[in-house]
Amino acid sequence: MEHVKFTQMKDGDKEDYTFLTEHEIEYTKGTADRLLKALVSLDEGLSGYQITRLGHSVQSATRAYRDGADIDWIVSALLHDIGDIFAPYNHDEYAATILKPFVREQCTWVVEKHGDFQMIYYGDHVGGNPNKRDAYKDHPYFEDCVEFCERWDQSSFDPTYDSKPIEFFADMVREVFARTPYDPKVIRAGEREPLVT
Repeated sequence: MEHVKFTQMKDGDKEDYTFLTEHEIEYTKGTADRLLKALVSLDEGLSGYQITRLGHSVQSATRAYRDGADIDWIVSALLHDIGDIFAPYNHDEYAATILKPFVREQCTWVVEKHGDFQMIYYGDHVGGNPNKRDAYKDHPYFEDCVEFCERWDQSSFDPTYDSKPIEFFADMVREVFARTPYDPKVIRAGEREPLVT
């Protein structure tokens, strides 16, 4: 079978959907490499900073790695802005959605909210609310997001910083995206791991 028989989903049969399921499972095995390729495409995105968006991503991940962060934090730092090209108005939510099945809930939440937390640094310069993050002040991951932004995100626009190349992180990305999606042992809802060891 090379393709399904139906032209409307409601007309599909067991053979069609068994074929599609097997085909889609095989396709998901390439997710990590597609994400790495998408990260490289960040170099075609927003300019004006002293480094490229890819440079910012690898610098953030390098800082996390050098701080002794675990693999969930490192990969989350690497991918936190992957939505910049495709979803400029909600890039943080976009990145969090990609990560959600494969990393700890804590990391997903931090990536999803980091845009609001970053406003502390520039909100008053652009007519935004620099205290937007205060809406989450009672959330258990609030301080994690504060620290993520301070240590790894806002500080990672330095052209003189010795960042690791993207290839250094490739096997980490592959390891994370090879996990069973939504595995409760990975998601660990409500649990926290320190950013820095």
